[in-house]
Amino acid sequence: MKKLFVSLLVLMLFITNAGSAVYAEKENPASNVSLAEESAAAIVIERDTGKILFEKESHKQLPPASMTKIMTMLLIMEQIDEGSLKYEDQVRVSEKAASMGGSQVFLEPGEEMTVDDMLKAIAVASGNDASVAMAEHIGGTEEEFVKMMNEKAKQLGLKDTKFQNTNGLPVADHYTSAHDLAVMSKELLKYENITAYTGIYEDYLRKGTDKEFWLVNTNKLVRFYPGVDGLKTGFTKEAKYGLTATAEKGGMRVIAVVMGAPTSKERNSQVTSMLDYAFNQYMTKPLQEQGDVMGEVPVVKGVEETVRAVTPDKVSVLLKKGTDTADTEVKVEMAEALQAPVKKGDVVGHLLVQKNGQTLSKTQLVAETDVADASWWTLFKRMMSTFAGN
Repeated sequence: MKKLFVSLLVLMLFITNAGSAVYAEKENPASNVSLAEESAAAIVIERDTGKILFEKESHKQLPPASMTKIMTMLLIMEQIDEGSLKYEDQVRVSEKAASMGGSQVFLEPGEEMTVDDMLKAIAVASGNDASVAMAEHIGGTEEEFVKMMNEKAKQLGLKDTKFQNTNGLPVADHYTSAHDLAVMSKELLKYENITAYTGIYEDYLRKGTDKEFWLVNTNKLVRFYPGVDGLKTGFTKEAKYGLTATAEKGGMRVIAVVMGAPTSKERNSQVTSMLDYAFNQYMTKPLQEQGDVMGEVPVVKGVEETVRAVTPDKVSVLLKKGTDTADTEVKVEMAEALQAPVKKGDVVGHLLVQKNGQTLSKTQLVAETDVADASWWTLFKRMMSTFAGN
């Protein structure tokens, strides 16, 4: 797909009454702030922009324990979004899945449970057995699903991550970093329905049967920190205590990751302080919603003559509280033309947020749909129609 970008228009201006402009910069995040001092690694990012608000040893490779399941849930949600998996689908439990130790929901060999309930088991109770059952259902084997996990990590540009299983049980050469967990979480949160699972504090499996199982969220901040609705805890003797949490307040969603905390209490305390810092110091200005149409791009020799350019995710600008947003411009750069075939999700333009000539953020715009090559007959008819119009 060939493209030439041209600047099309200024969309809007934002005016507020505030002080001087200070913007969060990814390359210099809060270096003078003391947070997560008792952890091995930590990071805080704002979800929409991906900007880092605080980090400590964020690229250090460490065992993630059950935070591995963030990637497992991401692949499940992708399958649902693509239509190859449905919430009501029945998942059969294998001997291997049922044999998983550690945190589990005591699935039995041959038992069948819906994808909906399996997601609850993974997101709320951190079920190792449910993770393997879903991996086998999607990938055929856990090993094949792990290949999918590592391929997705590669697609996301994660350089500190290597998976060996789907649930984070201790195994050699299985690691990730606080940074990579934050990126995985940002991607997972594109599927807004995921917090309908990770935000559950308590629920039941097999309700109304003699095998009813009470689920209680391993992430206690879901109950005790207003706005927290995910995402995943982790603990093994090797990894110590970890937590990837997300919270939304005032229209801003934050992701905070702690790895290698000495106790669960300390883990929760550190994440609480990190969330407090983010919400006290920063704000976001929403610009566009996910899927907003920003224009159309001509497609050369395509079965369709144009494709719509859309925002792949919600677009916001991150600001220090008290920032003056006067004269902030939002511009769209669009490809002059595309060459068929075009794939859904191909980059076809950019949305730029600028102030005083400085680009504050640059977000990709993507093709809303596939556009296949036009047949010779379609091109012939199109050419004849053009001649007839002349």
